[in-house]
Formats: sequence, C-alpha cells, structure tokens
Amino acid sequence: MALLGNLGNYKNFGLLIIRIGLGIMFIYHGYPKLMGGVKSWEHLGGSMKYVGIHFWPIVWGLLAAVAECFGGFLLIIGLVFRPVCILLFINLVVAALMHLRTGGGLSDAAHAIEDAIVFAGLIFIGPGKYSVDKK
Repeated sequence: MALLGNLGNYKNFGLLIIRIGLGIMFIYHGYPKLMGGVKSWEHLGGSMKYVGIHFWPIVWGLLAAVAECFGGFLLIIGLVFRPVCILLFINLVVAALMHLRTGGGLSDAAHAIEDAIVFAGLIFIGPGKYSVDKK
C-alpha cells in the first residue's frame, strides 16, 4: 500500500507518541494513588500477597504509586527508559495477578496484561531518538 509505505521512516516519532500517551495515562492513574496517603498505599500494596509477599504493604503500595506517577513522567521524557519499563512491567504483572486471583477473570485483568505486554516490548525497543536517553 503506497499511501502508508513511508510511515516506516517515522518509527522514532511513533515511539514518541507511545511514550507520551502511556506516560500521561500512568501519571493520571498514579497521581491519585500517590496522594491517597497511607490507607491508599496499604490497600495498593496488599496486592503483593498475590505473589506471595505479605510484609510491608504500605511500602509496596507507595513504591507502586511512585513507579506509576514518576514512571509516567520519565516515560514521556525518555529518561532511564528501560528501568522504568521494567518497573512498570512488574507493577502490571502484580495488578494482573490480583485481578485474576480475586475472581475478576481475564476481562478484569486484560488492561494490565495488555500494558505489561507493551512494556515488555518497549524494554527491547528502547525510547527512540526523541528522548533524553537518545538510544
């Protein structure tokens, strides 16, 4: 298809669109969790029990909220991109397991699984040239 044939020349722009879109959404969802305080962090960190970790739910919840909120910002600018993708991938695996093990089923876990797949791919692709990392 000739009309779309040249879009391959703009892969770095496509990565920028993905980074900005995902970054904004992770800030949007992470900021309220971060500002929710200790009760919010404890509830969020309680999800770690689904991976066999039963201690420090407040700490795990705070770390998850920080990863979402600040990770979203770092995604947008493309700084420490791969480590951020790894942290968000782990965060989303825990979220997916929580949804699956609380009886929500695949339909409840689908969004977390889809985002985890995207971050798994981005770990290998990198941030593109329109980033602070420029790799």
